[in-house]
Parts: sequence; C-alpha cells; structure tokens
Amino acid sequence: MKKGVDYIGVGVGAVIINANNEILLLKRLVEPEQGCWTIPGGTVEFGETVEEAIIREMEEEIGVKIEVIKLLGVTNHILKDERTHWVSPAFLVKIVEGVPENKEPHKHEDLKWFSTNTLPINPTMTTKVALNNYLNQFSKKHVN
Repeated sequence: MKKGVDYIGVGVGAVIINANNEILLLKRLVEPEQGCWTIPGGTVEFGETVEEAIIREMEEEIGVKIEVIKLLGVTNHILKDERTHWVSPAFLVKIVEGVPENKEPHKHEDLKWFSTNTLPINPTMTTKVALNNYLNQFSKKHVN
C-alpha cells in the first residue's frame, strides 16, 4: 500500500523566505509533479505531529534546523491525472542553524532561491498554494 495513492497521505511543507525576499525551492525528480519546483517538506510519520514532521524533514532534506513560525494553510493536494491525494499543511519557518543544501539528490535535482515575484514556470500545486497563503498574509501579491 502506497501513501497518497492507495490511501490519503499527509505531507508537510516549509515556506522559507530569506532576507532578499526569496523562497527556497527544490526541483523534483520523483512523482507526483516530477520536474516541478517545490517547497521543501515530506511525509508525516505515524505518531508524529505535523510540527515535529516539518522540523525532522528540514534536517533530513536540506540539512538545517528550523523554528516553526506559523501554519500558513492546508492544501488539498489532489492530482487526478497522477492518481494522487495528499493533505498538506504548509508552515512559515525560519532557519536557525545551517545552510540549505540538497541532502536527497535521489529525490531532487536542484535547490535554488527564487524571488517571490518571479517563480519558475512550473511550481507544484502545494508551492503555489503555500506561497499565495504567505503573500496573502504578508503582502498583496499572488502567484498564478
């Protein structure tokens, strides 16, 4: 049985904004949304809170320790063409230790900072929703 395919999965994501008003994104090598740019994150494990999951995932995926600032919102990540269904809370977080690097090259081919005004042409659904939630709360711009 596979999470997100055979039953609904729960995954968390982190919106990390640097001093230059740039968001950290990773380019996916795996489905769902293979080849798209995504906020860092991952699956919630059994017995783990979503806050514990995002802290753990940031260490595993990009090698940083974070502080959770606030929940930005939840994406109903349903991709019928890919037969995928996730419920995905996204958090605004700040890095408190370390420099982001791609710790999972088997899952992501690249890691880059993008201006919140100029995203790549192919962000994931969860990235668009999370960034729009961030912008709605902290500015008045939106991502299409």
